[in-house]
Amino acid sequence: MCLSIKKQLLHEVKAERPNPQYAVLMQGQLGGGNGEVKATMQYLSQSFRIKYPEIKAMIETHLPVHVQDYNMKVKFVKEATAPTEKLNVPVLSKVLQDFTKAPVATIPVTPRTDVQQLNDREIATGYLLTLKRAGREYAWSAMEASNPELREFLKDAFTMSCNHAYEVWQWMVKSGFYALSPAPQTEIDATGAIFNIVPQ
Repeated sequence: MCLSIKKQLLHEVKAERPNPQYAVLMQGQLGGGNGEVKATMQYLSQSFRIKYPEIKAMIETHLPVHVQDYNMKVKFVKEATAPTEKLNVPVLSKVLQDFTKAPVATIPVTPRTDVQQLNDREIATGYLLTLKRAGREYAWSAMEASNPELREFLKDAFTMSCNHAYEVWQWMVKSGFYALSPAPQTEIDATGAIFNIVPQ
């Protein structure tokens, strides 16, 4: 028995000019090893083992926005016109009362090399790093996009990643999983002495 596979495009896309860097970025965002939906689904499946209900609820609340984000990227790639919907960008949630001092002592971390199952701190750290990476890539892509609708979408996607990351970071600080300490006043003063107000 012989198996025959015929390769063909699902949807033909006509580009004004080639942009290999952007193509690689979009391919990675849509389905690469670090793709948004893959990462979100991974953290969602890990959330079933999370002991802290707050971080579990946070990941489950974030999932629909990441799925919407993915679907909008697919529409930009497949359709000649931009999606009519707007990305559901969450508002910046401010939980911490003091942004220079942690409400609890930071719990020291000992790297584990024989991990069979991630703990809550490791899941939250991985998710935070994924959100930071996605935000950086969205910001870079927005600066490169020539299509104004795509540029606006990428700016919204950056804000979404930024706000989600801030929410996760605050939870980690409150839980003692992320250190928070102010810059020394001497360094603040030294940096401030370098700059002066420019008259407008």
